[in-house]
Amino acid sequence: MTKTILNPISLARPSGYSHGILAQGGRVLFLAGQTGMDATGKIAAPGDLVAQFAQALANLKSVVVEAGGATTDVVKLNIFVTNKTLYKASLKPIGQAYRAVFDRHYPAMTLVEVKSLFDDRAMVEIEAIAVIGD
Repeated sequence: MTKTILNPISLARPSGYSHGILAQGGRVLFLAGQTGMDATGKIAAPGDLVAQFAQALANLKSVVVEAGGATTDVVKLNIFVTNKTLYKASLKPIGQAYRAVFDRHYPAMTLVEVKSLFDDRAMVEIEAIAVIGD
């Protein structure tokens, strides 16, 4: 399986994401949106966006690993936040939490501010697509 990062020079240089990833071969894994929910089913850190972001990424990693993959197999992330202003103000610690799970792997990403999430205490939900080698 091969993955090719696509960042055309006709587009602005991305920072912290890729414009596209072309994956050839492998199995496609669609991951449900993950919040900062812990193994007990409760939001682990109510009111703490960074901690919830880190937990959501850890949850995604668990699913990818269970499928036999690694975080470098993730080709797309959709991030939903309830407060974009707080997200932007927290970029440095969010980036640290991101790199703790993904290191310097940057999938194609989308960030969307939403009014609310299913669990009212959730501040972030992240869904993903991964392509895992055979």
